[in-house]
Amino acid sequence: MHKFAHLADAHLGAHREPNLQRLELHSFDAAMAKCVEAGVDFVLICGDLFHVGIPDLGVVDSALKSMMRLQKHGIPIYAIYGSHDYTPNGTSVIDILNTAGILTNLFRPGFSGGGLKLPVFIDEKTGAKLAGISARKIGLESRYYDILDRASLEAEDGFKVFAFHSGITELKPEQLSEMETVGIDMLPRGFDYYAGGHIHQRGEYRLDGHDRIVFPGPLFTGYGRDLEETAKGERRGFYLVEFDDRVRTQRFVPVDSFAGVFREYDATGRNSGEAGRMISDDLKRVDVDGKLVVIRVYGVLAGGKPSDIDFGAIRAGLVGRGAIHAYINRNSLTSKESSERTAQGLDPAALEKSLLRREVGRVSVSSESLRGERGAETGAELLRLLRQQAKLGESKRDYTARMVGAGKRALGIEGMEKLD
Repeated sequence: MHKFAHLADAHLGAHREPNLQRLELHSFDAAMAKCVEAGVDFVLICGDLFHVGIPDLGVVDSALKSMMRLQKHGIPIYAIYGSHDYTPNGTSVIDILNTAGILTNLFRPGFSGGGLKLPVFIDEKTGAKLAGISARKIGLESRYYDILDRASLEAEDGFKVFAFHSGITELKPEQLSEMETVGIDMLPRGFDYYAGGHIHQRGEYRLDGHDRIVFPGPLFTGYGRDLEETAKGERRGFYLVEFDDRVRTQRFVPVDSFAGVFREYDATGRNSGEAGRMISDDLKRVDVDGKLVVIRVYGVLAGGKPSDIDFGAIRAGLVGRGAIHAYINRNSLTSKESSERTAQGLDPAALEKSLLRREVGRVSVSSESLRGERGAETGAELLRLLRQQAKLGESKRDYTARMVGAGKRALGIEGMEKLD
């Protein structure tokens, strides 16, 4: 009997707060240790290993040490890009790790006659066949599925695993109703295991001839919503799959990173002073020592503004009592004095995309890539590009040329003649 581990969405480097960064790196290291302990034959990482395509080198160094733990035991790692691993210039840290022999990037597409042909990698020890499609910014992976040569993949015999980093339309969680997804019919049929990533919610499904569609959820917690769910008791980890000529067992292996405390407060009908005292008084009775505290405050204040509540002092008080970190979500807290419309429960990136999605419909454009959901994705990608700073030693001219080139690729106009 053979075994492999399936994980996704580690989002290493997502947090700048030192304690959270230590926890996310510890979670990844603990997962690698559990893989060694379980005696897996290989590890499959289905996207978003890092939170950005070119992460902080200290984060890369820590992750590299964890992955070399597997290398010392002869356990290969296979991976695909997630949407966060992608970079506009086409080279990310995933490619560097592939070149260094730390992992194997499964997605090496071949294009012929307008079609996309995927290579099939055969794991040397188990004979398992692996293929997969990486994610792209702006939802471009959906175009890959449109032109995918599924017939050649379906014709392969033996034990097969298909890796992907996309939501499935028919399985889309309600809270992600606006996410761009691919239909189940876009995935090749006849694979023994469909290893998913991107959806930050664990799930196991069978659907329309596609058995064992599995999403492990995030390994740690890349966003505020993830922190909240973990603090409520949602366990994070990866899947351990046993197989011979077919899957025999699959089970979720938890990787517990921290003890959490979740508190929720409805401030409706209270003024800002009363709401602040309510929160502070309640938290005094909560044991927070050595725990990550997640607080959600919502409702409509009867007087004052949300900014009148000294959340900074509340956070400092919790940390002073030994909390690992205090995360406060007040996106759903408004007041009668304010006409602002807030996006409930959204992290900053999702809020930004929500605003782009709203505004893109008000602009008249001729290109399909700038309309609807794809237009919002394009706008988000351009904003991300514009936030990039010049590299060390890079001249202003080279920086400008790099940014213009990246912008053209994002807009799909690379190769067009330069405009005066």
